Amino acid sequence: MTVLKTSVLVLDCAEPESLARFYAELLGATAGPAPDDGELFLVTGGAGTLLGIRRDPQHTPPSWPLPEGSQQVHLRILVAEDSLDEAEREAVALGARPVAAEEDGTRPDNRTTLRRYADPAGHAFVLAAVRSPAG
Repeated sequence: MTVLKTSVLVLDCAEPESLARFYAELLGATAGPAPDDGELFLVTGGAGTLLGIRRDPQHTPPSWPLPEGSQQVHLRILVAEDSLDEAEREAVALGARPVAAEEDGTRPDNRTTLRRYADPAGHAFVLAAVRSPAG
């Protein structure tokens, strides 16, 4: 019998409260301290915990996309194809920094359906377009 488990991706950064707020706003979720752990903040949505943000005062942000830098881990945030531009505007308004402007011809405006960013603490994430299921 397998023991019931759950997992959450945890990002390290120097200021977890502000990064947790960034992801909560970006994902339409809430952020708050984890019970019994003052160094961990949880981003929680309707389906449960989405992401953890842990305080690490010595954290060095990744230098990706520089060739000598490591991407480390990244989040892939799935967005309806027709909402990708709006999601991009929201992310940038919240403090995301675009790191790759690619043109791949998959859209009429030649913009890619996969857009890469760094969050305010330097972690990589992408907004990836997904087609809405046919009705």
